[in-house]
Amino acid sequence: MRDTVYFLVFDGFADWHAAQALCEIRRPGEWRLQTVGFSLQPVLSMGGLRVLPELTLDQLDLARAALLILPGGHLWEHGYGEEAVDAAWRVHAAGAPVAAVDSAVLALARAGLLEHRRHTGNWPGHIGSFVPEYRGADQYDPQVLAVSDEGVITASQLGSVEFAREVIRTLDLYGPADREHWFRLFKHAVPPPWCATEATAAAA
Repeated sequence: MRDTVYFLVFDGFADWHAAQALCEIRRPGEWRLQTVGFSLQPVLSMGGLRVLPELTLDQLDLARAALLILPGGHLWEHGYGEEAVDAAWRVHAAGAPVAAVDSAVLALARAGLLEHRRHTGNWPGHIGSFVPEYRGADQYDPQVLAVSDEGVITASQLGSVEFAREVIRTLDLYGPADREHWFRLFKHAVPPPWCATEATAAAA
């Protein structure tokens, strides 16, 4: 039963990149969300939040994995995080989707998951400048802030809302219409129809 979403935490992880996605994952109460680390030692996010990982990357339950999320952080551009690269490959090979934002996309490139899938990132050329073995430039889409293709979600550092939308769609949260209303609300500040109805009733 795939009921667990794993979220990687490490010193300096960008805590805002997946914040909206994590909130929507937890909202229905149907998914178990677990923080996973390179070790079980507490880590400090880029925003100063101290987080205690619940398990390590080698303890992922592949049979229960519904999604692995890798947030951005400076370690990816310095070539660190090989355990996460291996974990991303293992999770995807086991049949579950993987997701990365900002420079964490480099980890998916190192895992060989971007060569034959449409993907995006921070800017054209960014991935290749840090991952010499990257061969997916012809699949890179600079026109989107987030995209999902064959179980691989990638997003720009500027695409937190778009990233959350792809996660919501991948986990089949809400119906198609509600997902669109959610996106319009958080991206364009357009309230869904039921909010307008409630506001009218309250004013009356």
